[in-house]
Amino acid sequence: MTMSVELSGAIEGVAAGVPFVALPPSDESRPAPLVLTWHLLGAPFSEAAMAAALPMRGLHAWRVHLGLPLTGKRFPEGGFEGFFRLASEDNVLNVVEPLTKQVEAEFPAAVAELRSRLSIEDGPVGLVGGSQGGGVALQMLTHAEIPVAAAALVNPVTQLAPVIAANERIYDVTYHWSDRSRAVANEYDYVRRAEELTAPVLLVIGEEDDVSITEPAAALHKTLGQGRSELVTIPGMAHEFAEAPGLEPAPQTEHAKLVDAELTRWFARHLAV
Repeated sequence: MTMSVELSGAIEGVAAGVPFVALPPSDESRPAPLVLTWHLLGAPFSEAAMAAALPMRGLHAWRVHLGLPLTGKRFPEGGFEGFFRLASEDNVLNVVEPLTKQVEAEFPAAVAELRSRLSIEDGPVGLVGGSQGGGVALQMLTHAEIPVAAAALVNPVTQLAPVIAANERIYDVTYHWSDRSRAVANEYDYVRRAEELTAPVLLVIGEEDDVSITEPAAALHKTLGQGRSELVTIPGMAHEFAEAPGLEPAPQTEHAKLVDAELTRWFARHLAV
């Protein structure tokens, strides 16, 4: 049984249809920049669990953890099981593409509403994403509507095709590619699209994660170069960094503490107030 934790000072709400958990800066008397996160499709598997895993408490910023479409308060029919049924039928076309497209559609309005409700300074934001949430953050880095100061990605889906191949290997299934799903995988290949990424990227990778995550991240770092990216490996960490199933906020794992410190350091440097 996972022990739940209280998120002290957290503000929970919905902004333009997007559920969020916001952690305020330590000094609320002055405006602070905004860091937005998207959780994994694994532990941490909700905005509240992500807030507990990566609170970045040492950062003078609003850290707003967003719930992904098709998860949590927005699970499809059948809840948790319904989500995994959709994924098992066609992960690319039933989950990854609609989830990413919906974030693209809803993100600008959600940010605008958060700015109007919280004491957030004008200026570029920080983006954080884990696993598929990292893929979402990468896609948002190819957009110009919301200026981004920096992004930090934890075990991100940098290339979709290798992750689908890993699922085939791990779960002993066969994914039947179509022209449409191949086009989606091509779109969500950020090594190929590295020149479109608009901000410096920190890649935090678990030493024990699958090659479908570690190798594309290393390739993206190599393509971007030292000036535009940094690659940090967390010893002994696998793909997930919270207690499974990861729906409720839980005490930070030792690996999450290390990731949290790297993110705090990165944004302290790139989100100058």
